[in-house]
Amino acid sequence: MAPDMVAEAGVATDAEVMASVEDGRTETFIIADVSRDGAYLTVPLAEAASLPAWR
Repeated sequence: MAPDMVAEAGVATDAEVMASVEDGRTETFIIADVSRDGAYLTVPLAEAASLPAWR
């Protein structure tokens, strides 16, 4: 079986990326490229990496 690999993405210079926390039964962290349809990622806030962890 072939490994499940994702091609490296290029960096868009015109991207507009935003982040938000949505309240609900589970607080959710959302990060989205608002310049593209369907380009977003959600994760439960408790599982999201802190800013120092991303550095």
